Formats: sequence, C-alpha cells, structure tokens
Amino acid sequence: MAILLLLIIYVKLHPILSILISAVVIGIGAGMSTEAIIGSVGTGMGNTLKGIALLVGLGSMFGAILEISGGAQRIALSLVNKFGDNKAAWALGITGLVISIPVFFDAGLIILIPLAFGLAKRTRKSTLFYAIPLLAGLAVGHAFIPPTPGPILVANMLGVDLSYVIIIGLIVGTVAMIIAGPIFGKYIGTKIHVPLPKNLEDMQDYDESKLPKFATVVGIIMIPLLLILTNTVVGAIINNTQTPIEFLVHIKPALAFLGEPFVALSIATIAAMIVLGIKHGYSREELEKVMTKSLEPTGMILLVTACGGVLRYILQDSGFGEVIGQAVAKSALPLVVVAFVVAALVRISVGSATVAMTMAAGIISSMPEIASLSPLYLACVTAAIAGGATVMSHFNDSGFWLVKSLLQIDEKTTLKSWTIMETIVGLTGFIGALIISFFVK
Repeated sequence: MAILLLLIIYVKLHPILSILISAVVIGIGAGMSTEAIIGSVGTGMGNTLKGIALLVGLGSMFGAILEISGGAQRIALSLVNKFGDNKAAWALGITGLVISIPVFFDAGLIILIPLAFGLAKRTRKSTLFYAIPLLAGLAVGHAFIPPTPGPILVANMLGVDLSYVIIIGLIVGTVAMIIAGPIFGKYIGTKIHVPLPKNLEDMQDYDESKLPKFATVVGIIMIPLLLILTNTVVGAIINNTQTPIEFLVHIKPALAFLGEPFVALSIATIAAMIVLGIKHGYSREELEKVMTKSLEPTGMILLVTACGGVLRYILQDSGFGEVIGQAVAKSALPLVVVAFVVAALVRISVGSATVAMTMAAGIISSMPEIASLSPLYLACVTAAIAGGATVMSHFNDSGFWLVKSLLQIDEKTTLKSWTIMETIVGLTGFIGALIISFFVK
C-alpha cells in the first residue's frame, strides 16, 4: 500500500501501472520466482475480467439507453410531482438512488441536476437543499447496489453472489441515503445559502409529453434485480424445506439461467432497446452508436479492476494473504472493520473510489478464511468496502470538482456540503453493514 500511494500521489503514475508495480514488488519481496509472478498476473487478470467484463459493459449500454430516452427525467419528475415541493428533497434522493443503479454517477448528476435547480428557483431555497439529496442518492446507488461496477468487482473478487450484495446494499444504502440526503440536505441548505448558477437561463425545460411512462422505466430497471433475487429466494426455499415444492424444483433450472447476472442484464438491455429506444423513435443505427459510445469509459474501470485481481493473486500465491489474515485474527478486529479501514485509507490518499475498492477487495479476498464465511457476511464486507471507498471525497477526487463546478460554489462550501455528505454515506453504510454482520456470521 505504501508503494502504491507513493507512486500515485508523488510520482503521479497512472493507477494501473502503480497497482501492477506494487503487486510485482510484493511477489519479489516474498521470494516468488519470475515465472510464478507472471503466472499470478495472468491468472489474476483472466479470472477477474471473466467475472465482471460482461456485466460492466452491459450495464453501461443499459444506462445509456435510459439516459437518452429520458427515463431518468421521467422518474425524477414523477416522484417530485407525487411528493410535492415540500418533500421534493426525498423524491430527489430516491430518484438518485434508483437512477445510479444503471447509470454512471457523472451522467446521472448531469442529467438530473437541472431539476434540483428548477426546484430551488421555484421555492427560493438554497440549491444545496435539493442538490445534496440528489447527490446522496446517486452516491449510494453508485457505491452499494449492483449492477454498478464497484460492488460488482468487489463481489466478484470475494466470490459472493450478487443477490446477497443487492439485499445488503439496498438495506444499508437506503438508510445512508435518508441520513445523508434529505436530513443532512435540510440542515446544510438552511446553514449555507447557495444561489442558483449564473447560467441557469441556459437550462433546457423538460417536455413531459415526450418522456416514457414512469411504470415502464421502473419496470425495466427492476428486471435484472428481480431476476437475480428471485433465483436466490427460490434456491433458498428449496434448500431449506424438508419437502421441496415440486413446482419450484421444476422451474429452478430456468430461474438459475435467467437469474445469472449477465443473462438478467442482457434481457434488461434488450427490453430497454425495444421499449425505450425503438418505440421512442430511435433507429437501430442510432442505438448502436449510443451503446458503443457508452463503452468508452469502461476500459479504465475494467483494467483497474483486473489489476486488483492481480494484486489479490500475488498476495494469495505468495502467502502474504495468510499472514494478513492471521494478523487480522490476532487483532480481534472484525473483518468488516478491516475492510472499511483499508478502503478508507486508499480513498483518502488516492481519491479514486475504484482504486480504493480494488485495493481493499484484493487484500481481503487473499485471506484463506474468506472461504469459510457465509454469503451474507461477505455481502456485509462488500458494503463495508463500498463505504470506505466513499468517505472523505476531497481535492484529489474528480467528483469533488464536478460538484463544485456544477453548483458553482467555492472549495470551502464544497467541503462543508459534498465532502461531509459523502462521509455520512460511507460511515452510515459501514455501520449498517457492521451491525448486520454480527447476526449473519
């Protein structure tokens, strides 16, 4: 970790090269032969990408269709109209959480921030009153709930079924969104009045008549989650019932296939193409261009993640994973706490949530005792890593500067609002995961 942080912070070396160099140094220091190091690198890259490459790519295409069709705006407008101006902050928090599951954080923020500005203009309140709940929802969905890349990569490295990660992520994430969003947003919006950005007049108004229906958008977003969860629930019923229900036994193979994450996401993406794309006037050629464009940012995500897999296998094959595991056992600290601390240290030092998740997952997954832990406990570890990778966003995080520029606020105000909100999200998610872990180990 020390070498990694030195290379990224002071040498300004790209995270991919930094992680690879750190892994090779660990291998050499442990006395591994060059052939063994090369073998671990190849195995780590291959096994890691095998588990997540399709999911990240499909998730990107799915989110892009939702974005261009106006599906994100439809959910936001429908919820705001339902909740009314007085409770619009809650509507924005829920919208952010739902939208960030299929849509990348940056894209979701750019799409939805005009709605927060519009509400601030109408109510004459600080823009933070509405922007913070939206940001909290986006941050929670992005960090805790698959099929976003972060929890997928951690779950893959820990070997835990995504359905358990979804369940734990929804529980701790919802609590984190409420505390960091509407509750903290109301507090900070009252303490600091942030006026509307000067370029507000350039904002585009939403033409609701051209947007897809609310139920249609929500239904398509829920397709992968429901298919994955249904497969797990049916499997649990069959395995824990002395006399299994014959009907469930017969449909279990079909549900297992449909509940496979890449199958579930493929179905959702095809449904989005037809219902939100073609039926709303987009040609197949236009959809192909949109989906191809959406894959551009996934290269960095996949390579950083694959390098995390390399780190995991170097630690495991060199024997350091067992050493770390024994040290953790002697420290009497729960694995959930260790996972959070490691991710938080990298997050604070490097700024990248992806690198923080990758490093923490690589270290934790190399410990031999991981194989003996229950899926729900490993899902709690996944949530703890996500929480650690979310806290303390500051000057070295691109998200910090994106929020600052969109809200047109200074660094001090961004620290008081965005940074604290991110820290509340991360800490709340971690505490929730820690509490649950006491009952599921």
